[in-house]
Amino acid sequence: MKILDFNSKNFWKSLAEAAKPVMQLKDVSEIVEKVLSDIKENGDKALIEYTHKFDKASLTPKTLKVSEDEIKDALKKVPASDKREIKNAIKCVRFFHKHTMPKNWRAKNPHGAIIGENFYPIKRVGLYIPGGQVPLVSTVVMTATLANLAGCPEICVCTPPSPEGKINAHLLTALYFSGVKEIYKVGGAQAIAAMGYGTKTIRQVEKLFGPGNAFVMEAKRRLFGEAGVDLLPGPSEVMIIADETATAKNVAADLLSQAEHGSGKEKIYLATTSKKLVEEIPSELKRQSKPLSHADKLAKIIENGCFVIFVPNLEAAVQAANFIAPEHLELQVEKSKIETLTKAITTAGAILQTEMTPTVLGDFTAGPSHTLPTGRTGRFSSGLQLVDFMRRSSIVKYDAKSIKKARPTVKAFSKMESLDAHGNSLFIREEQ
Repeated sequence: MKILDFNSKNFWKSLAEAAKPVMQLKDVSEIVEKVLSDIKENGDKALIEYTHKFDKASLTPKTLKVSEDEIKDALKKVPASDKREIKNAIKCVRFFHKHTMPKNWRAKNPHGAIIGENFYPIKRVGLYIPGGQVPLVSTVVMTATLANLAGCPEICVCTPPSPEGKINAHLLTALYFSGVKEIYKVGGAQAIAAMGYGTKTIRQVEKLFGPGNAFVMEAKRRLFGEAGVDLLPGPSEVMIIADETATAKNVAADLLSQAEHGSGKEKIYLATTSKKLVEEIPSELKRQSKPLSHADKLAKIIENGCFVIFVPNLEAAVQAANFIAPEHLELQVEKSKIETLTKAITTAGAILQTEMTPTVLGDFTAGPSHTLPTGRTGRFSSGLQLVDFMRRSSIVKYDAKSIKKARPTVKAFSKMESLDAHGNSLFIREEQ
């Protein structure tokens, strides 16, 4: 853990160092390059080999895809109570994103021409759902629900199998309730390559979505152009702005909730005006983390990825937050200050207001997607939205009357840019 004092001479330098994105290792890049090249050249054969190598699962082209029987079996295994809560989470996510649905529109510009936009769902999208030690059922809800709501006709999902060649029953249940039927037992960079390039079994998608480890993110980055890519989210982050009304118990619990994702590179920040909180947080983090299932991993994050920022006032905390651009930002401050702070914070992926709104609500069920920008990319990007599963076309319609009004501008720009043919393409219509 490192304590930073806002008033110290080297504060901003220290904060920049703390918030520096984790650099991609050279060996990751080299491995991903090989995997992508191999999948592109050898398709299913390479895909099956990598699945056996990395996931220890022995599959064939016919067993790569999850069968209807496997989905039915999963639905039987999942308790009714869990099914109910998966449906409830989907309901909340749909409710939020229905309010963001873009609408086609038309209007007349100053020339009198008809202009507008049409929005279309992307025809075929590919979703990556991490598996491994923790099957991210919530990621299904936060991605597949949006794809379904946007009206994407084809939703392809890849997720790592167990060594027995199985997919977690809760994952399959969530996918089923989200309207996804095309599911493949493939993980890692090889899954991204398969969706990005296409193989005999897995047809190429038009855009890739979903979080993952460093190998998955590097694969997505390299495949941009072959297919669209949503975000390149890195390790989880949370920042809490707290004043004297906050309790060390609540703050520590929320910091730990984001530190347990497992990459070992998560970052947790506390910006507070309370000296008492600064003093209490170290011991409270250690106390709460000891009995937790990921205690060893949490200890490493507390030691290397935890930053406590002592600020003279909440305005200074806002400055620090806007610099860090955290994935999640909690406001555990006096209620009367919530809205003022919210207006001043301009780079956070998600803002969670009051001590009664821990980040876990955003992670699992509140409504907004939990796929959010990390590594300071919140300065110029936002979390996953419904519109990310759509594309748009602009509409322009002129007639003889509106063309006359546009003529002077076209003439001037054609001359300025020495593009005579541009101008002639309009002027010739006046001769007809």
